[in-house]
Amino acid sequence: MKIIKFSTVLSILLIFPTTFAQLKVGFHNNSCPNAETIVRNLVSDEFKRDPTITAALLRMHFHDCFVGGCDGSILINSTDSERFVGPNLSVRGFELIDEIKTELEAQCPSNVSCADIMALATRDSVALAGGPSYNITTGRRDGLKSNASGVFDLIGPTAFVAAFLSFFGDKMMNTSDAVALLGAHTVGVGSCSLFRDRLTNFNGTGLPDPSMDSALVANLTSICAASEDPSTGLDRSTPLTFDNAFFGQIRARRGVLQLDQRLATDEATS
Repeated sequence: MKIIKFSTVLSILLIFPTTFAQLKVGFHNNSCPNAETIVRNLVSDEFKRDPTITAALLRMHFHDCFVGGCDGSILINSTDSERFVGPNLSVRGFELIDEIKTELEAQCPSNVSCADIMALATRDSVALAGGPSYNITTGRRDGLKSNASGVFDLIGPTAFVAAFLSFFGDKMMNTSDAVALLGAHTVGVGSCSLFRDRLTNFNGTGLPDPSMDSALVANLTSICAASEDPSTGLDRSTPLTFDNAFFGQIRARRGVLQLDQRLATDEATS
């Protein structure tokens, strides 16, 4: 049920562009009839090489939509843009969007926006990972300005549930919407730096976070023992499949990120 809810909420989210294009499903059917097929094929090729592209595109798309609307402004390549600030420094998938844009420009010059490409590519990557395929309105225009400061307003991995719900509430989304969207963590990854304190020194206690399953503590401690800052799946059972397993994991005290675990215990979301 939450998987179906996810596609519904994401479709609603895509109605909030910052430009005034006439959005509709199949906007490019006449001007570039193969546009969605081209996107789908190139995303499929990349997914075969690297199935983590689903998580990468979801993260890029969310970060774009929640900073000024789904206008592709995260793609603007300048030193003072959203792309090179704070949490966006670890966003990836730009090369795939560039590849798709290049192919579309060769076949339908100046027709399909990068904002549409990102939305379509994300949709197709979710379907390839086992999630729903949903209709997307297209016809967006790319944003010409980038709001770098807005990136710091994105909700972080240690946020409390009240702040999390307030963040989504500001976007006219209710509790059910917010929880459904966070379900995208079913294919997400997180670097050890985002949760290392939960393993060894939670809140300065010198002990692990008592809300985390002890077996998970041991597993993540082993993974994070590497000298660098490795990443690991946020869904410990099916990390490459878009399914409901993430919600079962957090109910079993196996949430990797603190915010994820709090969803399962806070009265507002549990």
